[in-house]
Amino acid sequence: MSASTEVNGHSVNGVHVNGTNGVPKSRPLTAGIYAPIPTFFLPETEDLDIPTFTSHVLRVAKAGVRPLLAGSMGEAHHLSHSERVTLIKAARQALDDAGLTAVPIIAGTGAGSTRETIELCQEAAAAGADYSIVIASGYYAGVLANNRKALKAFWTEVAAKSPIPVIIYNYPGASGGIDLDSDLITELAIECPNLCGVKLTCGNVGKLTRITATVSEPSFSSQYPRLNADAPFLVLGGFIDFVLPTAYVNAHGAITGLANIAPHTIEKLYELSQAAVRDPSLLPEAQRLQGIVARADFTIAKAGIAGTKALLEKLYGYGGLTRRPLPPIEPEAGASLWAHPHTQDIVRVERELSGKVAA
Repeated sequence: MSASTEVNGHSVNGVHVNGTNGVPKSRPLTAGIYAPIPTFFLPETEDLDIPTFTSHVLRVAKAGVRPLLAGSMGEAHHLSHSERVTLIKAARQALDDAGLTAVPIIAGTGAGSTRETIELCQEAAAAGADYSIVIASGYYAGVLANNRKALKAFWTEVAAKSPIPVIIYNYPGASGGIDLDSDLITELAIECPNLCGVKLTCGNVGKLTRITATVSEPSFSSQYPRLNADAPFLVLGGFIDFVLPTAYVNAHGAITGLANIAPHTIEKLYELSQAAVRDPSLLPEAQRLQGIVARADFTIAKAGIAGTKALLEKLYGYGGLTRRPLPPIEPEAGASLWAHPHTQDIVRVERELSGKVAA
């Protein structure tokens, strides 16, 4: 049964079914900023810390940033199927209870095999996710990295069998060096109507420009309609250090770990970038803010997941540890990261924009 008619698979005519009395509900996937949410663990047991997790989801969502669960920042590789489901259900409940019913959830559903990836897509849909994001496993990267046919077949099959729209996750650093080129991504966008975007954590601005040259053309949506009309094909950066220039080639925002630390700042930068395209007088301020954000992104990203959690601990009183074997950040490194001028600059802006008194 196709994804457009599958009721038990939580899709009816391409519209996601939210599981409440079988009523179809689609939360549109729109251009903007998305945050890959960390997964928080209890210190003694490494069990999921759901209260901290939901509190953080709401913190970023209330700043206008939408959540992505069980991605690289969320330590997806360390999570069981049932834990991923628990996170999705908890986030959906928290968002709904807070009146944020229109905020969509993207869930990471990458796995070792095509079969398991599809299974995770189905489980994510049943749990309440609106969209999935899929990375190719790097375990057999020696075989896959240069096999264009196999890579195309992977995302084609996953997209065809997923009950919710799928975002391609291109992150060579987490997939054994597998790096899709712009031609292959564009082909997939054209041929797979249940694909709804790509996250480019390769950081390749030229690749992003080439893809948007096709998918952001006004005629693309009519020539190659999506299975779900609320899920256009978005081209999203995997870092936030180049969101301003990508606005000028009609890209669609970013999925960025830095939005966990400074969601108001990142959202403001995106808004300014879009506005500057229409009003050049705003460009100097957008450039100034992009510089602050780009320097912070470079510095903080090098500290990885543990560094992000350490900064959350410093800023908001939660963060905790990574799940073993991923090591925590060393205390000295954590202190240096917090004191770094790039970190302090973005913290100052975030406090200003969120209405707090600057430290």
